[in-house]
Amino acid sequence: MSPDASPDPYRDSLAFGQRMQILRTRRGITRDQLGGLTGRSGSWVKAVETGRLKTPPLSLILRIAEVLRVRDLSELTGDQSMHTALFAGPGHARFAAVREAVNELPLGSDRDAPPAAHLSARLARAWSARHSAPNHREVVGALLPELIRDAQAAVRQAATLADRKAAQARLAETYFLAQFFCAYQPDAPLVWRVAERGMMAAQDSEDPHAIGLAAWLTTQAHRDSARLDAADAITMEALRYLEPLLPDAGEDVRAVVGALTVEAGLTAARRAETGTAWRYWDEARRLAETLPAGYFHPVTSFSRAVIGAHAVTVAVELHAGGESARQAARAEAEAIPSRPRRARHRIEQARGYHLDGQPDVALATVAQAHETAPETVQYNGYAKRIVLEEAESKVPARRRRASELAQRLGLLTA
Repeated sequence: MSPDASPDPYRDSLAFGQRMQILRTRRGITRDQLGGLTGRSGSWVKAVETGRLKTPPLSLILRIAEVLRVRDLSELTGDQSMHTALFAGPGHARFAAVREAVNELPLGSDRDAPPAAHLSARLARAWSARHSAPNHREVVGALLPELIRDAQAAVRQAATLADRKAAQARLAETYFLAQFFCAYQPDAPLVWRVAERGMMAAQDSEDPHAIGLAAWLTTQAHRDSARLDAADAITMEALRYLEPLLPDAGEDVRAVVGALTVEAGLTAARRAETGTAWRYWDEARRLAETLPAGYFHPVTSFSRAVIGAHAVTVAVELHAGGESARQAARAEAEAIPSRPRRARHRIEQARGYHLDGQPDVALATVAQAHETAPETVQYNGYAKRIVLEEAESKVPARRRRASELAQRLGLLTA
């Protein structure tokens, strides 16, 4: 390492506070922000970073890791015995084949493109499987490689401009499905590559629905990387483009506008802007009420059924413990038809109960999420943090329940 380079927390031997400072700075988070999001002060963060305070307990380390979106706990602690993936999963068995399909450059391919109707039907089946299968990553991962190759071939072999635009919309949708699969896999740059290709295909399609979905997914990727300004910029630009279309728009475009409005609220909540966050949620609720009672968007899950789930997440992101628990108790999980979305809602409920000082209820709710869709919990950093934190509980019964759940999730060895 050159004397002018900043230390690398992933390689160099550094104290906990130094690692925390480097990772915090890379995320663009101030000391006051990190302190507020972990229940401490900016001066406390400074004291840890400068070594005046010793390494905090595991429960607090896990909260810091959550805010900094640390993919592996050892990156923050420097302890190579703590290789616990938080916001990354263990690497799915289907991942290598999906990555290979994404990375191919089939310029001279003689692959025959399937008929448009056939490709659309396969995409519909893939989305249906994603929502209905408890092992949805396994099912989608098996379908994606050939879907990607066939969708690319359809664009190359389109006979007319209209056919090409329609094929680009299907290719964009294929990349959206791939982005869901690739999220939290051990190759973060691939997620961005897929997101960018999805955005480019959507823009080439000139399809408002596809463009809105690309913006929705890219917004989430930016917020998950703590790039809140970029998340806001994309959300607002997409809403400025889509909102004038609403008077004549169909259900799917209205749903995407609703989903983007939720994203604006969640980004505001991450900034601790309470009034703005709830204002956006209320706008999204009104949009949801314009949709049929049984409507459920296949990509964003936006619907009347999930608007209560979004309220839980807004409250949790605002770190409002009492409100989080109230929203968690009010929002019905069973009304959500998608298994992974229902499991994710259970996890958000667990976060709310945990914030409100109800760890036993939080653990039970994570267990419910695991029963609904095990792969969703396996790749969710918030669920892992709750379970690992309570596995260190001073209450023996709670520690035992958390440890048993951690073993089921593969976080601890038996």
